[in-house]
Amino acid sequence: VQLQASGGGLVQAGGSLRLSCAVSGRSFRSYTMGWFRRASGREHYFVADISSSGLSTYRDSVKGRFTISRDNAENTVYLQMNSLKPEDTAVYYCAARFDSTARYDYWGQGTLVTVSS
Repeated sequence: VQLQASGGGLVQAGGSLRLSCAVSGRSFRSYTMGWFRRASGREHYFVADISSSGLSTYRDSVKGRFTISRDNAENTVYLQMNSLKPEDTAVYYCAARFDSTARYDYWGQGTLVTVSS
């Protein structure tokens, strides 16, 4: 399974970006897909996830600003990020796991999001 994240970039505070994560293989529909981020020198933090049935959860600090979605026909998961803040600056990673497991087994390479003040 390979995950390819894209869509990062430089944006001013208050702006928007949409991240995409394309997943290879035939099991995409069975995966819970997650987005994580890591700011410089810090650990990975959970951002959002979406189950195979479409149920989503979010980190409190992004609720109401970020929306995760998935397109099973395109094997792609998205993260729409609005009202971006400088503290959202990080490398964003997509990851995949089966619904029945807690650990994310598959990770993408990360895409950098920089929000200027």
